Amino acid sequence: MAANYVWEAENAAATCSTTNESTPLLSASGQANMTEKNVGVSQQTLVSTDSPPLSQGKKLPQYLAGVAATLGALAAGMVLGWSSPAGDNGKNLEEQYAIPMSPEEFSWIGSLATLGAGAICVPIGILADLIGRRTSMLIMVVPFCVGWLLIIFSNSLIMFYFGRFITGVSGGAFCVAAPLYTAEIAESSIRGTLGSFFQLMLTIGILLTYILGTFLTMQQLSIISAVVPLIFFGVFFFMPETPFYYLQKGNEDAARKSLIKLRGLQYDIESELQAQREVVEESKRNQVSFSVAIQSKATKKGFVIAYGLMFFQQMSGVNSIIFYSSGIFTKAGSSIPPNEATIIVGVVQVLAVFASTIVVDRLGRRILLLSSIITLLVTTFVMGIYYYCLENTTAFDNIKWFAIIPLCIFLIMFNFGFGPLPWMMMAEIFAPEVKGIAGSSACLFNWIMAFIVTKFYSNMTNTLQSYGTFWIFSVFCAVGIFFVYYLVPETKGKSLDEIQRELNNG
Repeated sequence: MAANYVWEAENAAATCSTTNESTPLLSASGQANMTEKNVGVSQQTLVSTDSPPLSQGKKLPQYLAGVAATLGALAAGMVLGWSSPAGDNGKNLEEQYAIPMSPEEFSWIGSLATLGAGAICVPIGILADLIGRRTSMLIMVVPFCVGWLLIIFSNSLIMFYFGRFITGVSGGAFCVAAPLYTAEIAESSIRGTLGSFFQLMLTIGILLTYILGTFLTMQQLSIISAVVPLIFFGVFFFMPETPFYYLQKGNEDAARKSLIKLRGLQYDIESELQAQREVVEESKRNQVSFSVAIQSKATKKGFVIAYGLMFFQQMSGVNSIIFYSSGIFTKAGSSIPPNEATIIVGVVQVLAVFASTIVVDRLGRRILLLSSIITLLVTTFVMGIYYYCLENTTAFDNIKWFAIIPLCIFLIMFNFGFGPLPWMMMAEIFAPEVKGIAGSSACLFNWIMAFIVTKFYSNMTNTLQSYGTFWIFSVFCAVGIFFVYYLVPETKGKSLDEIQRELNNG
């Protein structure tokens, strides 16, 4: 699913170290480099670099800051899940607001959030570099509330459109800034755990929307969704800015104070400051022109691999399932009430995200990607058979609840492979000189693909029927299997230099 899966692997990748050096991460803040001629090492790359062992700092302040930051992810998850309780083609929304809308118009309401999220990909990186990660996230509460107010008091489709777009902007901003913040505040020993908070909170936000949507009206659900960003503001306001941001700005005193708040007085503050100071200075020395860096064979292959993985991630149909799960079960005529079935799917998704953080760094990338997309192929194909039989045979008349099984398996395996790994691998296959532009462009591409899938899902089901739509998704998954098998390299356990040499040598 768009950002919820788009950024989860970035968080998991925060602790993904290669044999000889730590793996650079996708730089959310590095997106600012798109406007510069020279592209430096991404900031998440810098903070991911494992420094020499230091005295152990206090973990509780870091956990509290991480949870506070990812409350923004909870709010973003509620944006992503909001379309599902609206009912099949927005029938619940139409009835409760007394605003007539066609399936085409509802598809715009559902998909405009992804377009808003794509629009903020580059600006939020620039803003995070200019005024800080903490301040950037606090400022995003304003458009969040404005967007929800437009939805709450909507009396026309235009207000829905603008409300969804604006809430998508804020949600997308958190999908960039929150992982960056947690990566920069954490000690290397718990960076993976803090990184996993983001995707976990995102899926919890989606699940919370599914649950509340079962008992509340769409307007009441929107009111609660508007309160969550305010809770985030009240909690996160007391958290410190990241030490690394202060060092980039040359403010060592502020960086020292931030580290004291995050690690405690017993921690060896000066050693970590020195280690990060050296990384900042080295990044400035190693800047090269992007036009030079992109000429390498490894970089060109990296773009093909990264964009290909993003493409097949979205064309698996995951966003259609997340955004319109209630409508899917309504069309399936499931014996389980659609809202209850959607809640089950949401719970499975949360559990799958939690479990994936345990295994994603222990198994090879290729085996996880292949097993994931093969399962996605099978489950979407089975869903197509299920819908076809419902319309043309009586095979599933006595087991209409069957649809929930392939959908749950789909989400479990998506979270183990094609959800997190495209972002994790992008952090591994690009050299630092191009990682900033690669990260921002891939983020934008992913959201554009998410918009296309969510916008035209209703059109596809109307034209091709539900079974035809799922079979289209299975065809893309089949092509994706060959893409992974022939073009995607194994990167687990390899240093950045080794990966770059392999890509250059074919």
